[in-house]
Amino acid sequence: MSGGFDDAASPGTGEVTATVIVNAPAAKVFAAFLNWEGQSQWIPFTRVRVVEGDGGEGSLVEAITAIGPASLRDELRVVKVNPPYEVRVVHCGKVLRGPGSVRCTAMSGDRTQVVLHEWFHLPAGAAGKVAWPVLWPGSKLGFTGALKKFGRLVEQGRLP
Repeated sequence: MSGGFDDAASPGTGEVTATVIVNAPAAKVFAAFLNWEGQSQWIPFTRVRVVEGDGGEGSLVEAITAIGPASLRDELRVVKVNPPYEVRVVHCGKVLRGPGSVRCTAMSGDRTQVVLHEWFHLPAGAAGKVAWPVLWPGSKLGFTGALKKFGRLVEQGRLP
């Protein structure tokens, strides 16, 4: 089915990876990430809430990013939760589509490496593919900045 969930679940050509080291155990970091509403504290201009389910596998999460009068609604389906290691989602909204994952890897000294990886489908066909090299650095910086803030909040005990 073109444009359906299976289409959204296949990797798109807009790929972004961001990484941060958090000075906290993997179980704590993982729990903080799965606190969906808490993501509103570290994703700029964004309000996140669970609209269906309990936040685990099968749940539907909504993230609305608003800057002034402009807003973007992101819907993501949680497709896999493997505590304390990995969460997989599929962005299945009208604009943001594609799979994503967050992996938490325990390190020595109760530190955790967090890797966020997204494979977005680019809108606007060929124009989107041409624009991606220009947009990618901003996406990478945005994701990395958000993850750094996430890490600070976990380290300060403000998440989950």
